[in-house]
Amino acid sequence: MDSSSVFETDLNFCPDCGTILPLPSKEEFVQCVKCRYKLDLKKFHGISTEYKLTFNKIEDMITDSRKDSEEATSGPLTDRVCSNCGNEGMTYTTRQTRSADEGQTVFYSCPECKHQEIEYS
Repeated sequence: MDSSSVFETDLNFCPDCGTILPLPSKEEFVQCVKCRYKLDLKKFHGISTEYKLTFNKIEDMITDSRKDSEEATSGPLTDRVCSNCGNEGMTYTTRQTRSADEGQTVFYSCPECKHQEIEYS
């Protein structure tokens, strides 16, 4: 631990304030964006970062969309009248599609004609 440091940390964090340090760049030091502490780039020598990219298969996405459309006509039944065929009774599901301080979005689906309606609350 550096004698001027407040606490001992991993090289990813500022030893003075604990803020996540930016990635090393072409400069000879890494500087904390909060307290401006400078860390010599030589301390990062020999450290490597590894990552793995995983791409979704198009076949899986097509299968999932079919599953979603099948699920859209199942669920709890409400007294709502279908605006397409006049059937009395639509299934519904709710999802939080906007920020948490706003109401949920209600998705209605007619079990007879598969017509779908959306209500923003």
